[in-house]
Amino acid sequence: MAAADLAHIPDVDIDSDGVFKYVLIRVHSADIYDKVSGDMQKQGCDCECLGGGRISHQSQDKKIHVYGYSMAYGPAQHAISTEKIKAKYPDYEVTWANDGY
Repeated sequence: MAAADLAHIPDVDIDSDGVFKYVLIRVHSADIYDKVSGDMQKQGCDCECLGGGRISHQSQDKKIHVYGYSMAYGPAQHAISTEKIKAKYPDYEVTWANDGY
């Protein structure tokens, strides 16, 4: 897989408002992961789920909070996830915690 192909895969993909499940995925040359990994594998990527949790997105307040864990994949390293989110949403307050489900 060429680096140009990876450019078409977004680092962050969050719906506009609400609380959502999320997964942190590592891409090499249960429901969310299966959908995304299938699309990536069709593009020739080998991917691995590193864990998950929840994301609370409050677009009007420009706040995103990452927390909890995935029942299927265990906890993600939220610090990594929030750094990716901060890069896409630089004008947001982005926080994380390991608490909650």
